[in-house]
Amino acid sequence: MGALCSVIKFENLQELKRLCHWGPIIALGVIAICSTMAMIDAVLWYWPLDTTGGSVNFIMLINWTVMILYNYFNAMFIGPGYVPLGWKPEKSQDCMYLQYCKVCQSYKAPRSHHCRKCNRCVMKMDHHCPWINNCCGYQNHASFTLFLLLAPLGCIHASFIFIMTMYTQLYNRISFGWNSVKIDMSAAKRDPLPIIPFGLSAFAASLFALGLALGTTIAVGMLFIIQMKVILRNKTSIESWIEDKAKDRIQYYQRGEIFVFPYDLGSKWKNFKQVFTWSGIPEGDGLDWPVKEGCHQYTLTIEQLKQKTDKRMRSVHYRAVEDYGGACCPVTKGVKTFFTTPCTEEPRIALRKGDLIFATRGLKHWMYGDKVLDSDVDGMRVRGWFPRKCVEKCPHDSEMDQPLDGEKKNR
Repeated sequence: MGALCSVIKFENLQELKRLCHWGPIIALGVIAICSTMAMIDAVLWYWPLDTTGGSVNFIMLINWTVMILYNYFNAMFIGPGYVPLGWKPEKSQDCMYLQYCKVCQSYKAPRSHHCRKCNRCVMKMDHHCPWINNCCGYQNHASFTLFLLLAPLGCIHASFIFIMTMYTQLYNRISFGWNSVKIDMSAAKRDPLPIIPFGLSAFAASLFALGLALGTTIAVGMLFIIQMKVILRNKTSIESWIEDKAKDRIQYYQRGEIFVFPYDLGSKWKNFKQVFTWSGIPEGDGLDWPVKEGCHQYTLTIEQLKQKTDKRMRSVHYRAVEDYGGACCPVTKGVKTFFTTPCTEEPRIALRKGDLIFATRGLKHWMYGDKVLDSDVDGMRVRGWFPRKCVEKCPHDSEMDQPLDGEKKNR
């Protein structure tokens, strides 16, 4: 019993809670349905195991399932890697180039960002993925991308099995008349007959699994293409967004600045090797990164500080005129507000009449910003979305010509 306890640690058991989320439940459910139905169709109705082709087909199906689950659980449980609590650069003068995280009580290392879902600063954070209920970052970027590659490939194979199963089973059951098409699901004109007949329920189950497989192929395949584009440029999704904002900022203020993304090594192969290695362990320590000539470790963090300053300057002060409970889709705030809720897991902040909010970007019926807590003591704020109709602009900001981030491009 003592030996068992030494292997199973409390921290590992805590990680199992990641499975208790709608993302992993749906993802694993789709994998289970597609894999199980493909194996059943292959064994019973399409390629029997007593042929060479059938055996190879069945082994490939099992292989897809194992590799998909292996990379999925790696991405979920290995995690992205976090900046050590209390971290600061070796040279104290470098602190001026970094943002300070008040939650983690440490400086944000280059390429790291604080995730409000994980409540930690994540090394080389790409995004927080609800399907693995974890962040995609430095340590699990390769596993996550391999999962995005293998899942569509496995679904394409499964889709072929579903289509051929339904075709072979319905081929001799359909009869065409002058005015009608008849399908006889009672028996198949096949020798030998399958152990379990292919009935209406089996057809419906195969058709449902086919829909899931095709949908997964399209959706996950598009995510894989997006990930490969940023990986071959040695970027993350967040860094691509930062680069776009840098171009907008420079264009908006017309200062003649030039921003060069520092981590693109100039070769797609070199960028590729920053994520994918034979050992499976990414290069570096997640804190220091190789940069292109003419740049240094803090080129990107300096740009982030400029954008943060610019964001403060362009934020618009609002006062809450109505109470808002923080519901994702508030029914009482109007039909348009209800149906145009932002498609994001970012939080909604509850408002009380009189609350002060600094709005930084907005949609037509929603806004995003920081709610000041206790007169902004120690800079403590709550960030999230809230309905536009619940707030009004403060009088001293009524003549400010400073558009929100979401509105600037429409000028």
